[in-house]
Amino acid sequence: MFISLSPLTLADITALTALANNPQIAIWLRDIFPSPYTEQDARNFLEYLSSQKPLTTFGIRYQNELAGVCSLVLQQDIFRKSAEIGYWVGEPFWGRGIATEAVRLLCQKGFEEWGLMRIYAGVFPVNVASMRVLEKAGFQFESIAKKALIKRGLIYDDYIYRMTLEEWKSLNKKV
Repeated sequence: MFISLSPLTLADITALTALANNPQIAIWLRDIFPSPYTEQDARNFLEYLSSQKPLTTFGIRYQNELAGVCSLVLQQDIFRKSAEIGYWVGEPFWGRGIATEAVRLLCQKGFEEWGLMRIYAGVFPVNVASMRVLEKAGFQFESIAKKALIKRGLIYDDYIYRMTLEEWKSLNKKV
């Protein structure tokens, strides 16, 4: 299986729009993610990424085809050695291990290139597939933030997963 991460470009707009325009993706993401997702939304997203320094948002490529998007949100101030990871994979690519491998690749960048000490993710409690992605990538369940999320008028707990630099190194020891 060939998975890679690369910057999104104007050539990705059609595929990005087609993959992202799916309520089954938007339901698990923050409200800032448009639904329905239009070509103009894709253009706006690429424009936003052009100002991202350093670039921490990437297209997930499966056999050189856009399959989704993943990102690290670098934290600030006393949290500056931490980042929140986010990802989504288009429905035609579900169930192939693509998200897990993309998370691993992005963690490698975070720990090796940006000197992070901790990467974490919050997950809706009913999004078992996303929990499984994180677990397969080596993340540890850390805590539950009670009544922390609201989506479509419903209140949810936030399940927090994390990986520290030490945990990542332990998982990736050279034998």
